[in-house]
Amino acid sequence: MPEDAIATTSTTTPAVPTAPLASGLPNADKPAKPPVPLGKPETFAEGDYVVYPTHGVGKVERIATEEIAGHKLELIHITFEENRMTLRVPVAKARTAGLRKLATRKLFDDALAVLKGRARVKRTMWSRRAQEYEAKINSGDPLAIAEVVRDLHRNSGQPDQSFSERQIYEAAMDRLAAELAALDKTDKLTAAQKLNDFLKTL
Repeated sequence: MPEDAIATTSTTTPAVPTAPLASGLPNADKPAKPPVPLGKPETFAEGDYVVYPTHGVGKVERIATEEIAGHKLELIHITFEENRMTLRVPVAKARTAGLRKLATRKLFDDALAVLKGRARVKRTMWSRRAQEYEAKINSGDPLAIAEVVRDLHRNSGQPDQSFSERQIYEAAMDRLAAELAALDKTDKLTAAQKLNDFLKTL
């Protein structure tokens, strides 16, 4: 779990994170780092669907100021229904944590265009490629996730995927389907079928 957020498995039962919210609290022992120009940060509001890199699509339940270890922080509460988890991300750290709004329709169309490309499979050990694929999935970038789907997709007549390939492929498809469902305002099953139908035409 990144230090930019704390997770709870429910709204009442907190997990025990490693150094929770450490990056959101003042630390007099460390010299202040010079600010990095990141452009205008995104603003989030209650009810927004957002993407957190390692967890995928969630919903902003509320934004509230809370006291953590004696310091007041403005926190974004994000719920992930499938795993019944609530993530609290400091507003000031949302950008560095990788929290973002849903992809635009154009960006998602670009991701679909990636699926049309030729698979680019490196001739390296599967364990190394698997790590690279998982890193792409956890980046939260729909273009990178689409690359995983493209590289691991099998059409009829092609060799079957191994068990581990199938797991990573399904994880990538799940991420894309979740974001497409939020964009289309539909359910993930419908979005997954739409993606599968799209892949069948390639």
